[in-house]
Amino acid sequence: MQKGQIRVQTENIFPIIKKFLYSDHEIFLRELVSNAVDASQKLKTLSSLGEAKGELGELRIDVVLDAKEKTLSIIDRGVGMTGEEVDKYINQVAFSGAEEFMEKYKDANIIGHFGLGFYSSFMVSDKVELFSKSHKEGSGVYWSCDGSPEFELYDVDYNERGTKIVLHISEDSKEFLEASRIKNILQRFCKFLPIPIFFSEAGEKKEEEEKPINNTDPLWIKKPSDLSKEDYENFYKELYPFNETPLFWIHLNVDYPFNLTGVLYFPKIKQSYEIQKDKIQLYSNQVFVTDEVKDIVPEFLMLLQGVIDSPDIPLNVSRSYLQGDPNVKKINAHITKKVADKLDEIFRNDRSSLEEKWESLGLFVKYGMMTDDKFLEKANKFLVMEDTDGKFHTLEEYKAATEVLQKNKDGKQVILYTTNPVQQDAYIQACKTKGYTVIKMETLVDAAFINTMEMKWENVTFVRVDADIVDNLVDKQETSESVLNKDEEEKLKEWFTLQISELHVTTEIKGLSPGSAPVVATRPEFMRRMKDMGAVGGGMSAFYAQMPDEVTLTVNGNHPIYQSLLKESNEVVLQKQVRNLADLALLSQGLLKGNDLTNFINRSVDLLQGEVKVEA
Repeated sequence: MQKGQIRVQTENIFPIIKKFLYSDHEIFLRELVSNAVDASQKLKTLSSLGEAKGELGELRIDVVLDAKEKTLSIIDRGVGMTGEEVDKYINQVAFSGAEEFMEKYKDANIIGHFGLGFYSSFMVSDKVELFSKSHKEGSGVYWSCDGSPEFELYDVDYNERGTKIVLHISEDSKEFLEASRIKNILQRFCKFLPIPIFFSEAGEKKEEEEKPINNTDPLWIKKPSDLSKEDYENFYKELYPFNETPLFWIHLNVDYPFNLTGVLYFPKIKQSYEIQKDKIQLYSNQVFVTDEVKDIVPEFLMLLQGVIDSPDIPLNVSRSYLQGDPNVKKINAHITKKVADKLDEIFRNDRSSLEEKWESLGLFVKYGMMTDDKFLEKANKFLVMEDTDGKFHTLEEYKAATEVLQKNKDGKQVILYTTNPVQQDAYIQACKTKGYTVIKMETLVDAAFINTMEMKWENVTFVRVDADIVDNLVDKQETSESVLNKDEEEKLKEWFTLQISELHVTTEIKGLSPGSAPVVATRPEFMRRMKDMGAVGGGMSAFYAQMPDEVTLTVNGNHPIYQSLLKESNEVVLQKQVRNLADLALLSQGLLKGNDLTNFINRSVDLLQGEVKVEA
């Protein structure tokens, strides 16, 4: 029998491990099961090289809960350890046996990055016991420790090849004595480990046909050429059982200059914007690590779903270190390129399919163009913009189609757009009369996208259809002829100079075509953009969100209705008709609300009934 102290630099490392090694205590089970997988993979490697002693037999991992005895055991049938190896790998804290093994057998499929993983068991245990028997000849070995630097190590009769770790769960960690808790942890962290894992409770009768809790042969480790459309869709259902079928997917398979496998899915995103991030799962050799992958996956692709598996991503380190790791940067760039290449391929080979899915894809593409210049360069070719007639245009196609009519005096191409085709229909129809093409910009990111693209695209400017009267959307008209004389124009301006709550109203008289609306309400492009961005994004633009809406009422002096109003002798009727004309214009902008809307409805009824009541 051997007794001694675990060789560490501090007086007692276990309180440090318990508090600081892992922020989440449930990680202990991932670490111990991962170590058991390593031990099994080592034995497979040795057996394939003819270096293992005895038959390989069934390789499996058993997790056994004994709530009565307050223990949790992890049992493997892997390579096992001799007493000397236990002393070397267990008693010398931070010396990773997996790391040494990797040096000798570089092609071995083991995790090799966990190092202190075994000691995570002390986060939840008062005492840890270890039984092990090496595949080499010799007796079994027993090791135990109660969380102090003292340990016991001696030979025992342990006849099963492999290692059994028994955790005596502490009182403050008794949640880990609940079967449902353990199952959930195993299903989360060990769902795709390559060795079958079985969970059982002590004393319970085992079913005749045991089923492992994990899928040992997940789709992402297979060759894309061996997989069908149904295989990818079925695996997506396995990952996200309640989601709709994805739009398409990208299979990652890289072995140089870094190792990376995985499958990324483009999900359907509804216009209700029920968007959920943190849906990409990061694995290391099939061990689940995290679903917070913002340092590995570009920000604009955080809306994707699926799996990334790479042993080259450092584990159990701070995010700041992840950001600085060269492999992480390379993986990030590679994923961006693969996504861009896939979208470009679909655009070139099956453009109609891309257009059909654009309602969801547009969010990814626009977000990426705003945040990643390399992606922007490629996306300029496959970004499509849908017009109000349902036709899609690339940027170059839109420029070509509107070259003549939609270039302003500064030589910039004017992209006219609508954020709400139903509400802004009157403005859209006015644009169509002029021969203009109006693009729909209705998504969550469009306000920011427009501002960003004006800076990144040369000689392009965006103007919303209701930013001005149609004559001024592309070029400001210096003069406009009105059939009214100056006195009549002044009278109209006086009538339409209104005080409206929460609005700052400016009135102008223009001589528009007789077929145009009698009054057009427009909102300045810059101020409206700032208010829209402030409403959703906060920051500096939030200042504008609090300001009253600026509205220009353009009174069309050429509309025939004013010939009648100028002759109206009933002042009450005149005031009601003028205010109704103004309210109709405001209604088209969605700016007539509350009491103003109620008054408009009541006033309209009065006018229709011909009931004129003298107001006090």
